[in-house]
Amino acid sequence: MATTIDDIRALRIADYDYPLPDERIAKHPLAEREQCKLIYYKGGVIEERRFWEVPSLLPQGATLIYNNTRVINARLRFRKETGSTIEIFCLEPVLPRDYEQIFQTTGHCVWQCLVGNSKRWKQGALTQTVTIGDREVTLAATRGEQRGNAWEIAFDWDGGESADRITFADVLDAIGEIPIPPYLNRGTEASDSTDYQTVYSHIDGSVAAPTAGLHFTDEVLAECDRRGITRREITLHVGAGTFQPVKSEHIGDHPMHYEFISVERQVIEDILNAKGPVIAVGTTSVRTLESLYYIGQILETNPDADEEALTVTQWMPYTTPCEISTAKALQNIIDYLDRHHADTYMGSTQLMIAPGFEYRIVKGIITNFHQPQSTLLLLVAAFVGNDQWRGIYDYAMEHGFRFLSYGDAQLLLR
Repeated sequence: MATTIDDIRALRIADYDYPLPDERIAKHPLAEREQCKLIYYKGGVIEERRFWEVPSLLPQGATLIYNNTRVINARLRFRKETGSTIEIFCLEPVLPRDYEQIFQTTGHCVWQCLVGNSKRWKQGALTQTVTIGDREVTLAATRGEQRGNAWEIAFDWDGGESADRITFADVLDAIGEIPIPPYLNRGTEASDSTDYQTVYSHIDGSVAAPTAGLHFTDEVLAECDRRGITRREITLHVGAGTFQPVKSEHIGDHPMHYEFISVERQVIEDILNAKGPVIAVGTTSVRTLESLYYIGQILETNPDADEEALTVTQWMPYTTPCEISTAKALQNIIDYLDRHHADTYMGSTQLMIAPGFEYRIVKGIITNFHQPQSTLLLLVAAFVGNDQWRGIYDYAMEHGFRFLSYGDAQLLLR
C-alpha cells in the first residue's frame, strides 16, 4: 500500500479498471428499492444478501449517517429560432452564493454552469416561456464570464414583486430536468423525478444523487430504529465533478472538485459520543465525515481560521502530520461553533481518498458499484484494501449484480 504522498500521487488509474458491459449498467431501479442485491463484506468474507437485511447486518450500537441533499432540476434546454438547442447545466450558485438563498431569489440570480452546444450561442440572451401556476413567466439566460469549462450565467424572469412571486426554485421545477447520469445513455423520464431522489432528501442543491441512499425505504429506516441504530443526517451537495473521469495516467495529475458540506453541531457530538461504529451511506457521506478530522486539525493550530482557511484541500491528508486524536479534532469543531454561536458547520471539501488514506471516523460504508477508473472506486479501495476491491467486483460481475446509480449495493465492514 502507498505510504507517502509521492507513492499516492503515482498510483495508476489503469490499475483500478474492470470490464463493465453496457447491459450490466442498470437503466432503471427495481420497482421495490429494498429488494436489490447486496454484497455483505466483513473481514475479507463476501456474502450475497438483500438490501432489506441491512438493519440486521449493521453492528450493534452503530450510527448510520446519510446525505440529505436533494437533486435539483439542474438541466435547462433553450431552443433558438434557428432550431438548435442550447443546454445549460446549473453547477453551483454565484449570486447569491448560498444555496438556500438562491432558490428563494425572485427575478434574478447567477449560477456557474456548463453549456452544451455553446458554439451555437453567439450572443444575446436565450429565452423561453412557461406557465407557473396561473402565470406566464419568461426566463432569460445571459452568458457572462467563462471560468475553465464553465460559464457564469445570469437568469432573469418576471413576476418577482407580487405577493405570489415566482422564485428560482419555482422556475427550475417548471422548466428544468433531473440530470440523470450520462452513462445511463437515455433521456430523462418522468419516473426519474422520484426514482433519482432518496426518501430522506430535503435540502435542495445537488446535481447528482447520493445514490447509495436510493435503496432505503421508510420501512428499512423504521427497522433501523427498532434495532436501536442511531440515524443522523449531513449535507454534501453533489457536483457535476462526480461524473468527471480521471483522464490522467496517475491520480496525482487529477484535480478533485470542491463540494459544499454542512454538518450540524449535534451530529458532530453524536459522532464524538457514539457507542458503536459510524457507518456512512454513500461516498459523499464518507468524504464529508472524513473531512471533519482535517477541519479539526486546522483548528488545532489556527482556532480563529476563516472559512477559506478551513477548506479541506485535495492532498491535505497526505501532507499534513496527523498529530491529534479524532476525538480532539471533533471537539475543536464543536468549540469553534460555540465561539461563533453557530449550530452548523458549513464549508467545502476537495478531499481525495485513495489507497494510503487512513480512515479516522468511518468504520463502515454502504455504497453502490462505481465506474471503472473513477475516484469513487479509489475511495472503496482505500477502505477495503487494494487486494480486496477487485475480488468484490469480480464476485458481483459473476453473480449477476447490477451496476452504477440504479444498480445494486454493498455493505462494507472491516
